[in-house]
Amino acid sequence: MNSDNRKFLEQSCLERKFLEYLPADLSAILTGLGLPQFRLNQIRRWIFARKTMSFDKMTDLSKETRKILTEQFGSVLQGRESAHHQSDDSTEKLLIEWSDGERVECVLLRDNRNHRTACISTQVGCAMGCVFCASGRDGFVRNLSRGEILEQFLRLNSLLPDHERLTHVVVMGIGEPLLNLDALLSALNEATASEGLDLSVRRVTISTVGIPSGIRKLAESVVRNGKGYKLAVSLHAPNDELRTQIIPQNRFSGIDEILKASDDYFEQTGRRVTFEYTLIAGLNDQPEHIQQLVRLLKNRTAIINIIPLNPVLGLNFQTPSAKTVAWFAGQLELKGIQVKVRFRKGDKIGAACGQLRRVHRTNPTITD
Repeated sequence: MNSDNRKFLEQSCLERKFLEYLPADLSAILTGLGLPQFRLNQIRRWIFARKTMSFDKMTDLSKETRKILTEQFGSVLQGRESAHHQSDDSTEKLLIEWSDGERVECVLLRDNRNHRTACISTQVGCAMGCVFCASGRDGFVRNLSRGEILEQFLRLNSLLPDHERLTHVVVMGIGEPLLNLDALLSALNEATASEGLDLSVRRVTISTVGIPSGIRKLAESVVRNGKGYKLAVSLHAPNDELRTQIIPQNRFSGIDEILKASDDYFEQTGRRVTFEYTLIAGLNDQPEHIQQLVRLLKNRTAIINIIPLNPVLGLNFQTPSAKTVAWFAGQLELKGIQVKVRFRKGDKIGAACGQLRRVHRTNPTITD
């Protein structure tokens, strides 16, 4: 190895871990280490297909190669599993601690349709301040890196038996994805690559509170790269006054601008937008709210996803009754709006929508 390559490697590997590098960068690094190019494909197969996160266990590499990789990168993973919770509905939640001591949660969801869904976080904390959500209660700290996002995929995939793999992704964990879009899209490129986790791009949903500029940036990326990710917009209210009360971020844009950006997304990508609506008893579940929602959505090719509020410790908002949820959804359907009601999973371990946090507490989000 010449002195220039050695200097580059020493500087790079001190700054970043293995998952932070793009494949092209890794190829250059392996060349600098004197390793043949086909080694990268071997390493990637071990990581993505065989769920192996230790170079020492990659047995079709020579002992010398494994030693070199371990010396340069340490381990494939850069975080530490700080807590692992399992629910009786087969949901699993991980709390991951990064090298700077910050933490995030991510979730594995299973259902009876053989879906194995990863719910991924994109930021440490959240600045959006949605009043019913636990994720922003401890404040915003920083964006996650490409490698930290990708690591969540790998850890959740490793919870599955060898014959199973992740089938779906929802970017609905901690943070606002469109405010960390470059890192997210880089991680998703690996997750959806055929030599990566080989996830279908059509089974990836990115959820946002509604950042018009971010929605348009995502649309441009989808058109440019041909990766048609689904977009879900957290609406939660049918008028600006109520929405700003629930989502303070709304004061910077307003519903009209968010809907225009969502229309543009559909026109440019051909992917129908889902509007998420967390139903909160006595707040946004009244007959006038149904009428306002119909006026907003009746001429749009969209789906509204009704999410009965999941309880969060310390917040006084109430979950609506099953009867109210059914009535609300039924009234929208009668008006010609396509509706789905999200089934609750993982709420007993604080893993349901709106319950994830960046810090660990005993029973962190469950109310009595």
